[in-house]
Amino acid sequence: MLQDVQNLMELQVADKEILRLKEEVAALPKRVAVIENKLAATRAKLEKAKTAAKADEAARKKYETAIQDLQGKISKFRDQSLAVKTNDQYKALMHEIQFAELEIRANEDKILDLMVNAEARDKDVKAAEVELKAETAEIEKEKDDARKRTAEDEKLLAEWNGKRDKLRGAVSPDILRHYERVMKFRGSGISEVRDQKCTACQVMLRPQTYNEVRAGQKVIECESCQRLLYFNPENEAKIERTNLTTRRRAKPKVDSQQAWFYHPSYGEAGEVFLAFINADTNSSRRVYELHTGRQIGDTLNREGSFRLAFPEDLNGVIRLNGHWDEEEIDSWGSELPMVVLDSLLGDLSAARAEAGRSSHAAAAETASEHPAAS
Repeated sequence: MLQDVQNLMELQVADKEILRLKEEVAALPKRVAVIENKLAATRAKLEKAKTAAKADEAARKKYETAIQDLQGKISKFRDQSLAVKTNDQYKALMHEIQFAELEIRANEDKILDLMVNAEARDKDVKAAEVELKAETAEIEKEKDDARKRTAEDEKLLAEWNGKRDKLRGAVSPDILRHYERVMKFRGSGISEVRDQKCTACQVMLRPQTYNEVRAGQKVIECESCQRLLYFNPENEAKIERTNLTTRRRAKPKVDSQQAWFYHPSYGEAGEVFLAFINADTNSSRRVYELHTGRQIGDTLNREGSFRLAFPEDLNGVIRLNGHWDEEEIDSWGSELPMVVLDSLLGDLSAARAEAGRSSHAAAAETASEHPAAS
C-alpha cells in the first residue's frame, strides 16, 4: 500500500475524531441550558405555590378585617337602638344588625375555606422546596460532569489536532487537497474497496480500475464519489470465503415476460444492463449504464417477443434475475434506484462466481479423465 494512502487512512480517523470532539464541546452550552431550564421550571413551581399561599393569607386577613368592621357596626347599631323613639326606627336598626351578621357569617365561611386550603398550600410549598433542593444537587452534579467531560474533550482535541498536523505533513500536497475537498462535501475522503465495490457509495468499479486499486501502485479515485480508494487483501479474502459458502444462486425463469441481461460491450456505452419486457404482441428494451444506473437513450418498442425483436442485443450477455413490473420501472424515470442497481450488481457478481466455479470444476474433471496430461 502506498505510504500516502496509509497516511490518509490515519488522517481520516483523526479528522472524524476531531469532528466528533468539536461537536461534543459545542453541544455543552445547549446541554447546560437544558439543565438550567429544568431547574428554572422547578423554581417557578415553588414560586407559584408560595404566591398562592400568600394570596390566601392576604384574603384571610381581608375577611378578618371585614368581620371586625361589621362587628363594630353591629355594636354601634345596638347602642343606637337604645335611644330610638319609634318602632319603625327600631326595626330598621335590627334589619341592619341582621344584614351585618349575615355578612360576618359569609366572611367566616370564606376564612374557613381558606384555612382548609392552607394545609394543601403548605404541602405544595414544602413538596416544591424538597424537589428544588434535590434537583439543585442533581443538576449541579450534571453541570460539574459536563464541565469535566468538556475539559477531557478539549485535551483530546489538542492531541488529535497534533496528530492531524503531523499526518497532513506526510501526505503530498495534491493528494491532500483532493482528500480535503471530498471530505468537506461527503464526510469522508477515502474509502475501502471490497468485492469490486467502493464501500462508501456502493458503486461497482470498472475491472481496470479495480485491478489498479488492488495493485496499489498509484492513488486511484472512485469515478462515482471521487473518494480515494484503497484495498485490504484480508477483507477481500473474507468476502471470497463467504461467497464460496453461500447458497446457490437462483436461476432466472426462462419463460418470464421480463428479462434482465448484463452486456459487457454495448457499443460506445460499454458495460450496460438491458431490460426487456414482453407485452401482448410487442416488446420493449431499456438500456442502463452499469456503474451509475442512468438510462441510455429512450425506451425502444418493437413487434414480437424480445428474443425475436432484439436478437442483435443478446450476443455474449449474462442473464440476470429481475422482478419489477413495467409500471414500477416507468416510475423510476431515467435512473435505476440504488436498491435495484445493487441487486443487479450483486446478482451479476454471483453469476460470475458461479461461472468461475463451473469452469474450475470442468477443468478438474478433464484432468482426472486424462491423468497423463498432468
